[in-house]
Amino acid sequence: MLFHRKNKDYFDENIEVDCAYCRLGSDFDGAVVCKAGLNLEPDGSCRKFSYDPLKRKPFAPPPLREYDPDDFKL
Repeated sequence: MLFHRKNKDYFDENIEVDCAYCRLGSDFDGAVVCKAGLNLEPDGSCRKFSYDPLKRKPFAPPPLREYDPDDFKL
C-alpha cells in the first residue's frame, strides 16, 4: 500500500510504507522495531506510518567503467 503525502514539493506523493523509514521505526540488532509496538497489516498499511526522509538509505552509485589507454587516442 502506498502512503499519500500532503507535501508534494519535496517527496514523491506515493511513498511505499516501510518501517525502515518510518519515524517510529528503530534499528534493533539489524531488525526494525516499531516504537509504538505495531506491525504492518497484511495489505502493507500502518495507521501510524509517518515518513522520515533522513532514515532512507540512498542507492549505491553504479561502478565506474574501466578505461583503456586506447580509449584516449585519436
